[in-house]
Amino acid sequence: MASFKKILVIQTAFIGDVVLATALVEKLAEYYPQANIDFLLRKGNEGLLENHLHITSVLVWDKKISKYTNLLKLLRQIREEKYDLVVNLQRFLATGILTSFSKAKIRVCFDKNPLSIFATHVIKHQFGNGNLAIHEVGRNLALVTKWTDNQFVSPKIFPSNSDFAIVFSSEKYLTISPASVWFTKQFPKESWLELMDRVGEGLTIFLLGGASDFEICNWLKMKTKHPKTVVMAGKLSFLESAALMKNAVMNYVNDSGPLHFASGVNAPVTAIFCSTVPSFGFGPLSSDSMVIETKEKLTCRPCSLHGRNKCPKGHFRCAKIDVDRLLERIPR
Repeated sequence: MASFKKILVIQTAFIGDVVLATALVEKLAEYYPQANIDFLLRKGNEGLLENHLHITSVLVWDKKISKYTNLLKLLRQIREEKYDLVVNLQRFLATGILTSFSKAKIRVCFDKNPLSIFATHVIKHQFGNGNLAIHEVGRNLALVTKWTDNQFVSPKIFPSNSDFAIVFSSEKYLTISPASVWFTKQFPKESWLELMDRVGEGLTIFLLGGASDFEICNWLKMKTKHPKTVVMAGKLSFLESAALMKNAVMNYVNDSGPLHFASGVNAPVTAIFCSTVPSFGFGPLSSDSMVIETKEKLTCRPCSLHGRNKCPKGHFRCAKIDVDRLLERIPR
């Protein structure tokens, strides 16, 4: 077996992708407990990896300001570190440059990366379909199977005691993360409102999201009949949000970042999939989890991999889901 002392994992996509990539860190730490494992991500996501038990250093790429100048600075830093192993989880040119010219002894990436020809090891990237579900975590783990094993492990993030303390609630509660970047991934706000109106008064409802999600969360609070609704959108860090989700009786999410927060802390979760489908590989991994999707057989679903700004057909029937099915997920 190879002996790795310095390892770099590269994932500069969105918050959910970073959470899912931590499963690969868990696997590498299991096999190489003495190794320094560094993680490269995009600026703004570094808070996800605070307190991580197995990550030595976090490298940050600022994509918004002097994107390519900062990329070259990172490349110089990576070359100076003399990594034994660089694992690139992305399929884009920029991270291909970092991997290809890293000077690492072993450079691993997916075959869809445009610079895969310069890697020492290339793994086929496969999306699942209705008959074969390949989770993103499984895809990522395949990059290091040669030096570890083929056993599935779950992603993990680590809220601190202070993260739990800042959102401590002595009452039973549930959380709803109502927003998504993509319209066709977002359960309609009117449907969220119906769910909230029908939640028993014995439960507090926390509305989660980033600062950009405050508008929809505030709209729900103003419209709902539920007497104990609290808007937390824009008020919590990533790990504080995950801590709040951990102790909830249930967490309702779209196919979006908060879904993977739940997986990272093994929180109970109900994931609503509208235009996308779980077989793409981004379903929940918590021990208490369920995917809720339309029962109607739609020839137009899925309409895309990442979601769209509007329904191509104009009817958005993939979001027509009976709220009774969601209510059944609240423990009695």
